[in-house]
Amino acid sequence: MHVPDGFINAPVSAVAGVVAAGAVAVSLRGARRELGGERTAPLAGLVAAFIFAVQMLNFPVAAGTSGHLLGGALAAILVGPYTGVLCIAVVLLMQGILFADGGLTALGVNITVMGVVTVVVAYALFRGLTGVLPRTRRSTTAAAFVAALVSVPAAAAVFTLIYAIGGTTDVPIGKVLTAMVGVHVLIGIGEAVITALTVGAVLAVRPDLVHGARGLAAPLKLRVDGELVDAPAAPAPAARTHSTRKVWATGLVAALLLAGFVSYYASASPDGLEKVAADKGIDEKVKEHGAANSPLADYGVKDIADARISGGLAGVIGVGVTVVVGSGVFWAVHRRRVRQEPATASHGSD
Repeated sequence: MHVPDGFINAPVSAVAGVVAAGAVAVSLRGARRELGGERTAPLAGLVAAFIFAVQMLNFPVAAGTSGHLLGGALAAILVGPYTGVLCIAVVLLMQGILFADGGLTALGVNITVMGVVTVVVAYALFRGLTGVLPRTRRSTTAAAFVAALVSVPAAAAVFTLIYAIGGTTDVPIGKVLTAMVGVHVLIGIGEAVITALTVGAVLAVRPDLVHGARGLAAPLKLRVDGELVDAPAAPAPAARTHSTRKVWATGLVAALLLAGFVSYYASASPDGLEKVAADKGIDEKVKEHGAANSPLADYGVKDIADARISGGLAGVIGVGVTVVVGSGVFWAVHRRRVRQEPATASHGSD
């Protein structure tokens, strides 16, 4: 659902840019609370890189149409909603600058639609469901599935609203809304499956690393003198802190394989937005991307003729750059929190 340049007029694009900048600023502050430990910043960078990789895997959803992961639900559940918005913003920035995917003037629209809307809708629904469902891994995974499923057509509906206000062509908005929501419900199913599988896999090995599963396991109860009391907490394994490196390494290898190898077999059909835009005529004034001459434009390395090698190498470069930039951003946010805590404590003792 990457919106290109020319779909939305300049004034509305500017407003969307202000909204996106505000959301990123709020998220930078909120992420300081979510990025609490030394291990969290590199894991958040890994989540951004993994989402970048999976977004390269377009899957068929209908005749002549494909879809790909948006990633807002996955990021919010794994690392928290504020950090999740930043993850998607980093991914979209890398895609726009390096790969000419998503317009540069439409970056604000894309962050708002693909980042803010998906994260807010998914995380609110996820929290609501986990609040009423049994506190189990299966219920958490099911809640992730539903949250991801709903977030995609919600994003499609918000894009349609933005287009109704600032679209550059005169088309029946009702038909665009029906088409956008209809196809993105199907894409949402794929999003839900990917999100549930990923969240379920992490829950199976390291539930403590899933932000949305904090406090998942209810305390064990013992009956003492006829009353139920909380059992003493079991000590954490001594090697637990070291296993985070294994999780990070495994995730990075998976992202590199997906982007460098599996992406070659992705569907070549236009995604949901591209298909609707062509069918309904909302792409009549689309503009050439400002980074169209980038050496990595269209997810291929310039001057490498072999499509498999070109696309795979571009994917590997994209994952590498995203994990470095993402980890750097999150590390800076974490370090800012660390510097502020002593200052706050010192001020409080005066």
